[in-house]
Amino acid sequence: MISLSEVHKTLAYYFTQPLVRLLAKTPITPNTLTWLGLLVAVGAAVLISMGHPFAAGFVVLIGGLFDMLDGALARVTNRTTRFGAVLDSTLDRLTEAVVLIGILAFYAKGQSVVGIAREQPVIGILVVGVAWLGSLLVSYIRARAEALGIECQVGLFTRAERVVILALGLLLSQFDSALLIALAIIAVLSFVTAGQRLLYVWQQTKTR
Repeated sequence: MISLSEVHKTLAYYFTQPLVRLLAKTPITPNTLTWLGLLVAVGAAVLISMGHPFAAGFVVLIGGLFDMLDGALARVTNRTTRFGAVLDSTLDRLTEAVVLIGILAFYAKGQSVVGIAREQPVIGILVVGVAWLGSLLVSYIRARAEALGIECQVGLFTRAERVVILALGLLLSQFDSALLIALAIIAVLSFVTAGQRLLYVWQQTKTR
C-alpha cells in the first residue's frame, strides 16, 4: 500500500521539477531558498498582525513552495549536506512559529475583521497555542526517531498539510470563524499524528 509520505514525495516531485531545473541553472543555493522561506514567513506574520489575513494566506503558500524547493534543489544539484538538513529543519520550526506568533498578535489586538471580529480572542490564542504545541511534537518525534536510526515520516498530518490548512484558513478568514476552525483542525490532527508516530517508533523499537 502506498504511504502518505510517498504520495507527498510524488506530488512534490512533479510540482517542483520545472522550477528546480530552472533554479539549478542559477547561483541560488538550497540554503538561500531556506532563508528566503523564513523571510517570506516573517512577511506573512506582519500581514496577519496588521489585519490582512487574506493577503497573508497567499504569502504562506509561497513560503510552502520555498520549503519544497530547497530540498529538491539540493538533491538535483548534489549539494545535500548534514548542516543543510539541520538548517532546513530548524528554520522550518522557526517559520511555523513566526506565522503563529503573527496570529497570536492578531487575536491579542482584537482587530475588527469580518468573520474574525465575532471570535473570542482568548479562545483564538488558546487554540493557536495548542496548534503550535502539536506541530512541535510531530517534528520532535521524527527528529528523535531519526536520531535512533529510525526513519519516521508516517502520520496523517505533516508539515505540508499544516501549511495548506493554515493558508486556507487565512484565505477564507472573511467567513465566520474560518481561521479558528483551521487552527483547531491543525491542533487536533497534529496530536493524532504525534500519536501515530509514537506508535510507529514503539513498534520499530520492539524489533530491535
